[in-house]
Order: sequence, then structure tokens, then C-alpha cells
Amino acid sequence: MTKPDQNARGVRYAQELEGHLSWLDTFTGTALGVLATASGIYTYLGVSSLLDSNGAMSAFAAIAYSVAVSVGIFVFWSYMLRLFPAVRSARARTGLLGAMALGSVAIVAMSSWLNAAALAGSAAVEQHLARTVQDYQSSLERAHEIAVSAQGLERDVSRVRQSFEDLSEQEATGNLSGLAGRGAVFRVLRQKSAELNSLENQIASQTPLVEQAFAEGNQILSRMRALTVEPGPIEARSVEFSEQSVRLAGLITQLRQLSVAPLVERAAQDLAASVVLPELDASSAENRGAQTATITSVLDVLAQRATTLERAAQAVMSMPPPTETTYTPISSADAVILYARNFVPSWAGAIAIDLLPAVLVFILAITQGAIRAGRNDASVADTLTLAELRAAATAMREVDLAMKGTDTPDASPAAKEPAAQVTAIKSS
Repeated sequence: MTKPDQNARGVRYAQELEGHLSWLDTFTGTALGVLATASGIYTYLGVSSLLDSNGAMSAFAAIAYSVAVSVGIFVFWSYMLRLFPAVRSARARTGLLGAMALGSVAIVAMSSWLNAAALAGSAAVEQHLARTVQDYQSSLERAHEIAVSAQGLERDVSRVRQSFEDLSEQEATGNLSGLAGRGAVFRVLRQKSAELNSLENQIASQTPLVEQAFAEGNQILSRMRALTVEPGPIEARSVEFSEQSVRLAGLITQLRQLSVAPLVERAAQDLAASVVLPELDASSAENRGAQTATITSVLDVLAQRATTLERAAQAVMSMPPPTETTYTPISSADAVILYARNFVPSWAGAIAIDLLPAVLVFILAITQGAIRAGRNDASVADTLTLAELRAAATAMREVDLAMKGTDTPDASPAAKEPAAQVTAIKSS
């Protein structure tokens, strides 16, 4: 194929693309306006969710902001659609690309996140409520676990009490110190047995309170879970959710206070330290010596039992406490940002509605580049259209007529004036 044929084909290709662009230009502005208006509507909904007041001024402020966003998006992409495809140098294109990137960031900052809040705001707040319920449930279960473990110390206390009661029975029959009866050794053993029995009863009295608090906490949790999925405005549900969370936080604190581990630890420390030694009542020095030796052995055993109880209580107290959980009310816009990874489709839609014209910019740039490439090597004759040829022929005929008019001797000065103009144009 000869070069003139290639040039002619390139010109026809460019003209075809120009025809398509001319048709697309008839509705591109309208489409861009629709996109900008849709973004403005969702921006209005997002702004409305952030405003505390529902008065006329707040509505006017939200409308003004959304209109400003729509106008800004329309003007920005109109500039890009016209200027970016038209520039040719790499430096100019790089500069406009930087401007387009900066403008896109600004659009996302002022519009897209509010669009996402309008699209997924309620769902994001519900996600926040559900996450808070999980945190409260973990704290409640942990507090109950610690309280139940502390109640388990009742068995340790009961075992120690029973051991002292058994020793006292042995002393009563004379199998311990060798002196039958209820003497000094018997009274020491009964004294500590009574203390442990009182502690055991105190621990047992806490059990119904622990179970009642845990059952009430589960009821509150059930109501909080229901609030996360109930139909209706999320604002009203959030208010009730906040009230329930305050009640639940109080119950968790109550469960932590019901733990008897600190009480058992103090009682174990006092068990060996606070012993009231009775007066030895044996009739002979030998028997009194036997009583003293037995009481010393009893005190040693008492110290060992106290240490065992103290360690058991400390093991319960060393358990990791429940995590401090506090419900913080959150707006739909903040919730969408906080749980962004859970609402990727909503974020993608919110950003796409604002940045979709960037695709049109690149399409136009590619098409304009193809048009310029088709016309680069073409001569002026190859690029002339039929209309341009007709206009040129008409102009030539007018020139010829004007030139013939100068050859007539009696031509009027007015008739000679066009010929003089044509001669001047020709000479130039």
C-alpha cells in the first residue's frame, strides 16, 4: 500500500473517531451532571447524619454542602474531560495527571466517605453494637468465672474446718494429747473450727448473689443483641442500647465485688496469727507439758493449713480480670470509617460514583491520540472534506470573476475594487 493510500486511510479513521466523539458529546455533559447530582444526594444524607440538630438551618447547611460538592465534581471533571485529551506534551500531561490525582483525593475527602456513610451507615452502627455486645459478653463471662472460682474456695475452707473438727474429736477421746476430755487443746481446735465454719457460711451466702447477677447480665445481653437487629431507626436503638450497657457494666462490677478470694486470703492470714491460747488445765506438770506440745503441733498444722488456703485464694486473685468495656456512641460516618474493611462494597460504590469520570478522561485521551496519529502524516489535500472543497471552488470562481472584471475598460471603480483586493491577496 502506497503512502498516500495509508494517509487517506488514517484520515478516514480519524474522521470516523471524530464522528463518534461528536455523537458522545451530545450526552456526556448530561451524564456527568447526573453522576454529580447523585453524589450530592448521598452526600446530603451523610451530612445529615452528622448534624446534631434537625432544624431548618441544619437542613440548609446540608443542602448547601451537597450542592457545593455536586458543582465541584461537575466542574472538576468537565475541566479534565476538555483539557487532558487536548494537551500533547508529556510535561503537560504529567501536570494534569497530578492535578487529577489531587482533585480525586479531595473528592474522596469531601464526598465519598459521606456517600459511604449514607450507603452503609446504619449497618456500620449495627456492627459497632454487635462488637460491643461481644466485648460485654466476654467481660461478663470472665467476671463470672472469677467469682465461681472464688466460690470454689468454700471446699478448701470446708476441708480445713473438717480436719480441725476431726482433731478435736480425737482430743475429746484422748487420742491426740493422751488426755481425754475438752481441755485446752480441744478448745483451740474448736476455736479455729468455728472461725472456718463462719467463713464457710459467708462464702456460701454469696453463691445465690453470684448466680442472680450472672442471670440478670445474660438477660441484658439478650436484649442488647435484639437491639442490634431490630427494625427501626438506629438512633433510637442506640439510646436504649446505651442504657442497657450502663446496667450491664454495673452488674459486671458487682460480680467482681462478689469474689470472696480477698476475704479468704485475709482469713487465712488471721487463722494462724490470731490464736487465743487457753490456760492449761491439766492437773500435773507432765500433763501440762503434753498439752503444750500438742498445742504447738496444732499451731504448726494450723499454719500449714492457713498457708494452703492463702495460696488458693491468691491463685484466684491472680486470674486476669475482665476487660474494662465501655460503650461509646458513634455516628454512622465514624462507624463506616472504623469498620471500613467490613463494608468494602459500599466504599467501592461510594468512590466509584465520584471517580468514574476519570475513566472517561482516559478514554477521550486515547481517542484523541488516535485521531492525531491518523492525521499526522496526511497532507492538506487528504484532510479536505467535501464541504471544504465546495467552499474552495466557490471562492476560486469568485476570484476568477473578479479578475475578469479588471479587463473591462469602462468598469466602474466599485467593480475594480474587488479585483484590486484579489490582486493584493494573490501577490501576498
